[in-house]
This record gives sequence, C-alpha cells and structure tokens, in this order.
Amino acid sequence: MSRILELFSSLRELTSLDAILERILSEARELSGAEAGTVFLREGDRLGFSYVQNDRLSGVENLTERVYQSASLPIDGSSIAGYAALTGQTVTIEDAWAIPEGAPYHFNIDFDKRSGYRTRSILSLPVVNSRGKVVAVMQLINAAGPHGRPGPFTPEAADYAALLTHHAAAAIETGLMTREMVLRMVRMAELRDPSETGPHAQRVGAYAAEIYHALALARGAGSGVLKRTKDLLSVAAMLHDVGKVGIPDGILQKPGPLTPGERAIMCRHTWHGAALFRDPASELDVMAADIAAHHHQRFDGAGYPACKGPLLPQEYLDQPDQPDGSLAPLAGQDIPLAARIVGLADVYDALISRRVYKQAWPDDQARAHIARESGGHFDPEVVRAFFSLGGVVTAIRERFPDP
Repeated sequence: MSRILELFSSLRELTSLDAILERILSEARELSGAEAGTVFLREGDRLGFSYVQNDRLSGVENLTERVYQSASLPIDGSSIAGYAALTGQTVTIEDAWAIPEGAPYHFNIDFDKRSGYRTRSILSLPVVNSRGKVVAVMQLINAAGPHGRPGPFTPEAADYAALLTHHAAAAIETGLMTREMVLRMVRMAELRDPSETGPHAQRVGAYAAEIYHALALARGAGSGVLKRTKDLLSVAAMLHDVGKVGIPDGILQKPGPLTPGERAIMCRHTWHGAALFRDPASELDVMAADIAAHHHQRFDGAGYPACKGPLLPQEYLDQPDQPDGSLAPLAGQDIPLAARIVGLADVYDALISRRVYKQAWPDDQARAHIARESGGHFDPEVVRAFFSLGGVVTAIRERFPDP
C-alpha cells in the first residue's frame, strides 16, 4: 500500500502523457508480476495503443517502435480490451488461447504467431474517471507463475491493479489536458504559419525525447534524471516555434526566399517564444524558454540566437549584444542541450515535410544532410544519438502524419 501511495505522489510530478503512462504501467506490472502490458487510450469509439512494455520481447523486437504505432481497436467484443472498455468491467483470463466459444470477447492470436510470443493469462482493467467515463484500458499479460512459467493473476494482484487504475484516471486526464493545452498553443501558431501543425510539433517532441533517451543512455545517466528530463523535453520541444504568433503573415506564408530585412523579422520568433515563459513557474517553463530561444543556434556558432527585446527573460538580456541589437550567438556546449536536440529534430522534420516553398526531401537525403552537418550545424553527440534510433524515427512519422 505504501508503494501505491508513493506512486500517486510521484505521478503529480510528471508532465507528459507518455511518462505518466509508462510509470503507471511499470508499477502495475511490478505489483502484479506481469511480464508484459499495454495501456490503451480511448479515442472516440476506439482504443489506441498508447504504451507497450514486454520483458520477453525487449531483446528481439524494438518495443519503442510499438509505442508509436497508430493501430487501434474498436470498443466492442472483438477484443478483450475493447470489451473491458465497452462494459466498464475487469476481465480476468487464465489462458487466452482457451477462451470458450460463446464468450462475449475474443483474443486475436495473430501477434503471438508473428512474434513467437505466447499469451496466457490476461488482466484487462478499465480506467474510469470521476464522471464514470472509461478513458483508458490497462491490460496486463502473463503473471509470474512457478518454475518461470506464466500463471494466473491472483485476486490480490487484481485488487492492487484495480486500486492503481482507480487513481490513475486523474493522472491520465491531467496528461491529456497538458497535451491539449500545448497543442492549442501550437494551433495558435498554425493560424499564422500553416507549417506549424500539431503533427509537426508532436513529431518534433517525440524525436527529441527519443534522441535524448539514446544520448542519456550512452552517457550513463541515472534512471531518475533520464526519465524526468525526457518527460519535460517531450512537452517543451513541441513549443519550439510558438513565438511565430508574433511574426507577420506576409513573412510566415511567403512562398519564396526571405529578404534580409524579412529574415531579421523572422529571427524575432525566438524572442517572442522565449518571452512567453519570461516568468517561469516550473522546470517545463525554463526548458521551453531555452528551446524557443536557442533552437536555431548552430554548434559551430554560425546560427541565429534570440533577438533582443524588453520581454525576454533576464538571463538572456544579460548576454553580450551584437551591433545589430541581437544576442551574440552561442556555440558548442554553451547551447543548452535541449535546444541542440530540438534543433536537429526540427530541421529533420522540416526537410522531410512539404512546405509552401519546397517539396519534401527523401528520407535518405535528409539523413545525409544531417550527417554532413555533424560538427557544423549539429552537435556530433546528438547526431550519433539520432542515427542510433533506427526504425523509431519512421514509427514516429507514421504515428503523427500530416493531415
């Protein structure tokens, strides 16, 4: 019980929906002894695969790719999770391959056949909010049994998992509200610049989070620091270009190259973005200000920084000025790490996306450009982390497609 109370407290510190789902699922699996699990979020009349963990497959299948998959299930009896969402009832199964005919739900064994995995016991729990609405389903798979073989979920494990899901609903709704507030800010920028879409922002946030994860692992970062920073970065990165709300439409939507004067005005979006967080109330605000101000810096010092302005946070106002009134560029490790990561993620997504002034680049051409710019535009350490992601990058693109 003390562990569950500790979890409830820690959930209040998390920002991103992915971090909340990861923590809830990890703790539920630990408490119940489950080998694997999935959290499905309700999306209208369907359930979307939102977080996946599987200890047995982690060495043979890139589960991070599955986290970003866009598959969904109908809310009906064609699946166990769908039935739990439909009825609001917990479903406990001892052997998924031996569900009797006439049961009000079904188990699709195709995944097991493709992966070589054997699903036996299942505990599928609806996550119900304070208004009685099912907002998610948590499905735990293969409870630990004797001799290393899966066994059934015990009544005690089911009770603990049910208690956890009861309190998890509030945390999940908080994560959903945070994501929606961020996307509303992005949509404000989209009204001025059609390229600043919600899918673009979500892709950049996901790329940045996974790049940081790979980089932090390579550095040997502690689990606590890694998870907390990844949580903040996945949200703050989505706000990298929110300062474009302060740039005139004629510049944002110009179909051709900008004049030097227009480019100087465009530069100010970094200032406008940082200014939105001039009175930081949280770690998220501090990171968002760093990213907004510095995501156009270059590792070699030839990028453009935040522009001078009266609303910029004091720490930026204290930096040395250029003759034109802008801030002196930063280089190398002086650029905040979050901004170095988002700078690469933003450029990559811009290259492979169609814009009013260009066609989308092929993926291999975009990757070649990033490789050439290692040590120039981009931090070599960040470039290495990006190229270590493999199919995760493609999975993110497919999860957040443009309209």
